[in-house]
Amino acid sequence: MLWSKKREQKTAKERNRYDVDEYLDEKVSLFNVKRVLGYLIKAQGHLKLSLVFSILASIASLVGPLFIKRALDEAVPNKDVKLLLLMATYLAASIIISVALGAIRNILVARAGAGIIHDIRYDLFSHLQKLSFSFFDGRPHGKIFVRVVPYVNSVSDALSNGIINFVIEVLNIFFIIFFMYQVDPHLATVTVIGLPLLAIFIWTIKPAQRRAWQAVSNKGSNLNAYVQESIDGIKVTQAFDRQNKNLGIMNDLTDERNREWMKAIYISNTVWFSTETISQLVWSFVYIMGVFWMNPMASFGMLLVMGNYAWRFWQPIINLANIYNTFITAMAYLDRIFDTIAEPVTIKDIPNAVEFPFVRGHVEFRNVSFSYDGTKKVLNNVSFNGHPGESIAIVGPTGAGKTTIVNLLSRFYNIEEGQVLIDNQDVMKVTMQSLRSQMGIMLQDNFLFTGTIADNIRYGKLNATDEEIRAAAKLTGAHNFIEKLPSGYDTAITERGGGISAGERQLLAFTRTLISNPRILILDEATSSIDTSTEQLVQEGIQTLMKGRTSFIIAHRLSTIRNCTRIMFLSDGEIVESGSHEELMALKGRYYELCLAQYKD
Repeated sequence: MLWSKKREQKTAKERNRYDVDEYLDEKVSLFNVKRVLGYLIKAQGHLKLSLVFSILASIASLVGPLFIKRALDEAVPNKDVKLLLLMATYLAASIIISVALGAIRNILVARAGAGIIHDIRYDLFSHLQKLSFSFFDGRPHGKIFVRVVPYVNSVSDALSNGIINFVIEVLNIFFIIFFMYQVDPHLATVTVIGLPLLAIFIWTIKPAQRRAWQAVSNKGSNLNAYVQESIDGIKVTQAFDRQNKNLGIMNDLTDERNREWMKAIYISNTVWFSTETISQLVWSFVYIMGVFWMNPMASFGMLLVMGNYAWRFWQPIINLANIYNTFITAMAYLDRIFDTIAEPVTIKDIPNAVEFPFVRGHVEFRNVSFSYDGTKKVLNNVSFNGHPGESIAIVGPTGAGKTTIVNLLSRFYNIEEGQVLIDNQDVMKVTMQSLRSQMGIMLQDNFLFTGTIADNIRYGKLNATDEEIRAAAKLTGAHNFIEKLPSGYDTAITERGGGISAGERQLLAFTRTLISNPRILILDEATSSIDTSTEQLVQEGIQTLMKGRTSFIIAHRLSTIRNCTRIMFLSDGEIVESGSHEELMALKGRYYELCLAQYKD
């Protein structure tokens, strides 16, 4: 329940703007900590093995000063060359073993880190594929993208190398304390006496440090969102000569991010500086006590060894302070990543959802009402029947609810009131895969992907042959322009169809829909970007494709809809007129007025 309340608060504060910070909890979420542990458990094989090698490398490194002490206190005063050479050999061996084991440990940690990052990015991207349109409608896409790539990269080292280093440094501290007390308890006590002071300082500064890095995350996300928006709208920017204005906004966002970055760096460096200062003071006190306070005075070998251990004791503490800084930074990014993964999937199969059998094409809307924001109704008690093989055109003013009807039929949104049925089967009770696999949908945004012309057509049917692709393209009229391209169907196009015209992009999108051989066909402004001569070719393809299929066509051109078996005129979320072109023209109502307006144009 607590998590749900926080989710509601966060949702209320998020806005679809690049200049509005997203909400984040100031306290570290235990829910997110559990998720981190879950990913670490998956990589526990490599992590455990690297931990073993790290411990062995640490022990091999810590025995080295003992060989130095014996060499200085026994071999040198007694001029025992044999013992000196033996201690030198042991010291060299401990260094070699420590370095070798450390190298193996680094390889294992790198593999574990790669696995963890792969799992996080896979889970995040997989979850994004399942989220509803409303999630993407309500957020700048740049703020979503930054979580999938930069943020995941930023937490890589913290979740793999950082975790292992944290455990190793803690173990190193205990190992060093053990070795120090074996050499001299008094000097060992002086070495560890500054530790409580440092712990109090770090605990005090922790909340401010977390807030600072969260602010950096917010400003970085805002900046990324604006860059994404600016790139997507570069044609509009240049058309209206807004380059200088956009540069000013970009400069302001960058300055905000840099200011928060410097604040976070100042706080993080305070932790490092305090640790370094306390360690140097303790190190000095070890020598002062060994020379002036101990009776008898400590030997040169003992002072050298204890100084070495004092340095080794505070070195892992300094490392822990750095690891702590890394964790605080990573948690700011992990909050965003895990909040996205925790975003509820609202459009999903219900428990015990059934597989849709072969669709015949009978469609029924039964008292359907719907609103996107929960307040203003876009559809209000809409009811109609569509029979197999019937072509239904949906017309009306902007915002009347035309696209909403096909969105609900496709289960892009959940039906709030009423029922949408296909072959008397409620679409809310069937699996989405079995429903959408039998529907051909062409939306207003004809998005094309990076790849070849053939690849984009094959998106509608992954196992389509080259012959099927050509046949579909000929049917829609796309074949003519494709053959004129440098490499024909193998011509590469960039993201969103760069390199071909808007009309050609629409023809490709229509071909992609056609090749899926749908039982229910949905065309949302399918001919809006096609010229008159090309439209004649497409109309022939549409008529052929609609035979034996239930078709829903949203269009403003009369040439596209006048031959439909039925035309429904929507206004303010209600069907105000329904009938054939001739029937509605004879009625001389809203549809008649629409036709007259187009004829005048």
